[in-house]
Amino acid sequence: MQKFKMRSPDMTQDNIAKIRELFPNCVTEAHSEVGEVTLRVDFDLLRQELSSVLVEGAQERYRLDWPGKRQALLTANAPIAKTLRPCREESVDFDTTKNLYIEGDNLDALKLLQESYLGKVKMIYIDPPYNTGNDFIYEDDFAEDIGEYFRKSNQKDGEGNRLVLNSEANGRFHSDWLTMMYSRIRLARNLLRDDGVIFISCDDHEIHNMRKICDEIFGEKSIISSSFVLSNPRGRQSDTYIATVHDSLLIYSKNINSLNVNGMLLTKEERSDFNLIDNDGEAYRLLGLRQRGAASKRSDRPDMYFPIYVCPITQAITLNKIEGWHEVFPKKSDGSDGRWMWGKEKCLKDHSLLVARLIERRNEYDIFVKDFLNKSGTERTRKHKSVWNSKGYNNQAGTQEVKAIFNADVMSFPKSKQLLIDICNMGSSKNDIILDFFSGSATTAHAVMQLNAEDGGNRRFIMVQLPELCDEKSEAFKAGYTTIAEIGKERIRRAGKKIKEDNPLTTQNLDTGFRVLKVDSSCMEDVYYTPDQIDQKQLSLFADNIKADRRDKPEDLLYQVLIDWGVELHLPIKPETIQGKKVFFVDENALAACFDSGINESFVQKLAKHKPLRAVFRDAGFASDAARINAEQIFKQLSPQTEVKVI
Repeated sequence: MQKFKMRSPDMTQDNIAKIRELFPNCVTEAHSEVGEVTLRVDFDLLRQELSSVLVEGAQERYRLDWPGKRQALLTANAPIAKTLRPCREESVDFDTTKNLYIEGDNLDALKLLQESYLGKVKMIYIDPPYNTGNDFIYEDDFAEDIGEYFRKSNQKDGEGNRLVLNSEANGRFHSDWLTMMYSRIRLARNLLRDDGVIFISCDDHEIHNMRKICDEIFGEKSIISSSFVLSNPRGRQSDTYIATVHDSLLIYSKNINSLNVNGMLLTKEERSDFNLIDNDGEAYRLLGLRQRGAASKRSDRPDMYFPIYVCPITQAITLNKIEGWHEVFPKKSDGSDGRWMWGKEKCLKDHSLLVARLIERRNEYDIFVKDFLNKSGTERTRKHKSVWNSKGYNNQAGTQEVKAIFNADVMSFPKSKQLLIDICNMGSSKNDIILDFFSGSATTAHAVMQLNAEDGGNRRFIMVQLPELCDEKSEAFKAGYTTIAEIGKERIRRAGKKIKEDNPLTTQNLDTGFRVLKVDSSCMEDVYYTPDQIDQKQLSLFADNIKADRRDKPEDLLYQVLIDWGVELHLPIKPETIQGKKVFFVDENALAACFDSGINESFVQKLAKHKPLRAVFRDAGFASDAARINAEQIFKQLSPQTEVKVI
């Protein structure tokens, strides 16, 4: 019976396999340090395959390099032997919610999400450390070889989750920050849907480097905008020369050709422009048919310079010349020849939208187009601008929002809720998944719940935050919060409760809950990963290769199975009892898991009749070797579509 890997995917081998499909002659098999057969790339031959000239050693090229880049690539691709452990007591509506709050190192979390959420996230927002010289950054534990990496990554939390102050006195000031961000952005890209989008808040300290990282990972043509957010209208007076009033907002698509982003809803003032009503009761405004602005000359589009004829009595319009009707050309305000916004074919097709009006001051006719407020039953929107300047984006607004929730100033410089609402509105639709892996005070989660309450959406959030310690002198610590993660979780609890209190009639089914999952060491003993290194004295470990403190926590085992099998972690879990044994049914029949002991043929027959898509047991849970062998045969007979595995 097949066993689980119980570690995150080895993306290096996956990438090599993709290269092998394109260039089979550039990939060969080799033995690893522990004697396993692995794939290796002949890079000299691959470079030649990708070049039209003779390749002779390293050559200069346009790219971003820094000390530690190759290490960042290694750590992004290398698998880890960790898991996510559910924490019901810190969760809200654990059994019914579809939202996740992951506590732990976001590099580990991103790796653990690779299979369950690969290509499923529509929008990512992050507000990482700005690298001002006073920020803490992740000091990732790079491995000298994969074996050492496995050993270190399988240790308990605390030994690998290190934060260091990245001061300018550090000779690797930019390099350390780049190394931290590069591996995380690479992993995040994998999670995005093909039409997905990522928003990254940044300031002038690293905006140039962040853009180069994203150009490399997403492609230069995938940038949507490098926008400015007016976050401090008064200006930062502590700045030396220029008082900074903005933060940067980088926006990249995973695939620019598949991208789908939403516009902003019109303001009351903008809606008031649509002050005309047609015969069907639809509001509209009139826009001039003559092209304005760039490329508005006749010479720019000669085929769009033609006469339109207007009846002087009825003001009817035609493109055919009729004696006595007024001939109207697209003339610019200086009297020179312009051009129409539409060509002849478009004018004929949408003839009903054209309107003629007599301009009395010029005593001549002009042609207009009916521009409706609602298009195809949906109210129109306007494009976002490259400068985001709403009053609600002020950093002070974010501070006051958090202060109002906690009755204390527990967070410095949180992003405003309105900014995140507008970002979520632009980057997602009503049923999408939104990820924030530098979640801080969980403004993104608050914004998602608020937006769902306003438009009836069912957006889901995944927040990731390291349990970074609060300074003992801080207001947060004095208020009883020892970590940033505690602040984030409590904000979601309080914000969700208030949203429902403020909107009791429309939020009855609003999901304001979240499942807390904590990054931790694997549930499996070390011998599970390195059975070839076992000696005679340790053979007793094979009796049960699950760690002693996890054997009586079947839900911990279940989540490690969900991660390994690539099952989404928000799916409903229903425990049932079959012949006295506890069985977890995930998403009804998507997966059935039983980690009890004494599994016999009778029990397996009962479970197989449920016909789950997947079934999993403990390897040491079978009553006998015969029961273990017969289990596969029973499923083949009663439920042949079921995939059966053991841990």
